[in-house]
Amino acid sequence: MTTVSNLFRSLLLSVLLSFVTPLLFLGGILGALLTASYIPGIAILGQIGQELILSFLSTFGEGYPLQGMLTIGGTCAMVGGLFDVFNFYLYQDIHGQ
Repeated sequence: MTTVSNLFRSLLLSVLLSFVTPLLFLGGILGALLTASYIPGIAILGQIGQELILSFLSTFGEGYPLQGMLTIGGTCAMVGGLFDVFNFYLYQDIHGQ
C-alpha cells in the first residue's frame, strides 16, 4: 500500500511542478518585458516583445493569452506526469529483477 501512496504523492508533486514552472517562466518573461517597456531607450523592444509573447500565447489560447498560458501549463503537467509514471514503472521493473 505504501508503494501506491508513494506513486500518487510523487505524481501529484511532479504534475504540480510541471504545471507551475512554465507559468512562472512565461510570467517572468512578460514581467521583464513590461519593466523594459518603461526604460527609455529600450522601451520599444519591451513593447514589441510583449506583443510577440501575447500573440504567441493567444495562438494556443484561441485568442486569449491567459487561456494559452493555462494550455501550455496543462500540457507540460501532463508530460511531467507521464515521465513520472514511466520512472515509477522503470523503478519497479529494476527492483523486480
